[in-house]
Amino acid sequence: MPRRHHSDDLKGPSQRQLRVGEMLRHALSEILTRGEINDPDLDVPVTVTQVKPSGDMRHALVYVEPLGGKNAKPVVEALNRHRGFIRGLMGRMITLKFTPELRFAEDTSFAEAERIEGILKSARVRRDLDAQSTSGESDGGESDDAKSDDAKSNDAKSNDDGS
Repeated sequence: MPRRHHSDDLKGPSQRQLRVGEMLRHALSEILTRGEINDPDLDVPVTVTQVKPSGDMRHALVYVEPLGGKNAKPVVEALNRHRGFIRGLMGRMITLKFTPELRFAEDTSFAEAERIEGILKSARVRRDLDAQSTSGESDGGESDDAKSDDAKSNDAKSNDDGS
């Protein structure tokens, strides 16, 4: 068995993994949009945000988010309960040698982005940004004067060359 180098772990997904992930995402979105899965937990529209296939394309991690971001846990559990059925439907839609085993997980990136946005809008951060902008204005004025002096000297040089 070949040894893996640490640099292999740092690489991102291959071009094929990205392409297959997008194909799987579109197929899953179509299946969920058509409503072919009869489960009371899946009455809410579900967004498939990302599909990460493994290197051998035999497994795929599917990130989903229910509309509104609420009740994600029951939705993910329902999708994992029906993953065999979903895999069968998907196998008829895609052109891969093997249809990957699916594992569904909640996409927390939206919640994380909302949390960061809340931090950035907080009074503490606003106070720090206001303090930076007031101290930056005096520096900005000096640099503008220096720029205009440089522009004047460049104009004078071009006039000397043109004469």
